[in-house]
Amino acid sequence: MKIVSRDLWFEVEHRYDGISLIHEPYIRPFYRCNLWHVQGRDRDVLIDSGSGLVSLREQLPWLTERPLLAVASHTHFDHIAGHHEFPERLVHPAEADILAAPTRSNTLADPYVDDEMFEAHPDCPLCYAEYQVKAAPATRLIDEGDVLDLGDRVLQVLHTPGHSPGGISLWEEKTQTLFSGDIVYDGPLIDDAYHSNRNDYANSLLRLRQLPVRTVHGGHFPSFSGERLHQLIDDWLRSHKP
Repeated sequence: MKIVSRDLWFEVEHRYDGISLIHEPYIRPFYRCNLWHVQGRDRDVLIDSGSGLVSLREQLPWLTERPLLAVASHTHFDHIAGHHEFPERLVHPAEADILAAPTRSNTLADPYVDDEMFEAHPDCPLCYAEYQVKAAPATRLIDEGDVLDLGDRVLQVLHTPGHSPGGISLWEEKTQTLFSGDIVYDGPLIDDAYHSNRNDYANSLLRLRQLPVRTVHGGHFPSFSGERLHQLIDDWLRSHKP
């Protein structure tokens, strides 16, 4: 398999309104997590932290030039393996134990971390038997109704379980922007992980459908419109009728 320099491991796409997408282009699309950096006047938010194969802080030092809240949309390995690099780490109480004591099993690394996941490796081949998410105990627990105040913008925490019990989304009402994590994105949705719950999944999707969403930035795959959100939700609900 091709080996690439660590300097090339991350790509950054600056979008609009202080929002940037960080991702790992040599991880195949199905496994590739979207890391969302949201800039505020007083502090920034990083939603999810990727595979942990290459240091975010070393390769993207600008991330920590300002106060930063590292938020876990949930605790699967592809979303939290870089969290240990940041001093302020936020997660829902239902998955705080996983962030504090991650294993290959409880983070879903076991079924997914293998050659199929990669287009290339960073610097040297990854030893899959040794892959392990590092512990990153939460410094703050966040739940339904909490807000992340960035000074000039506010992100509201929505508890959206289903994919996992502590899944959250962040909603910026002012711009009608939803950061949805893995509860919904424009690709194959995973509702059968070891701690998934399809009843919770349906309830979370129905709730998100009621929001006046303009743009969705999901945990995987490209961003999409509120209209597309409705289509994706309706398709899932239709395919999961009792």
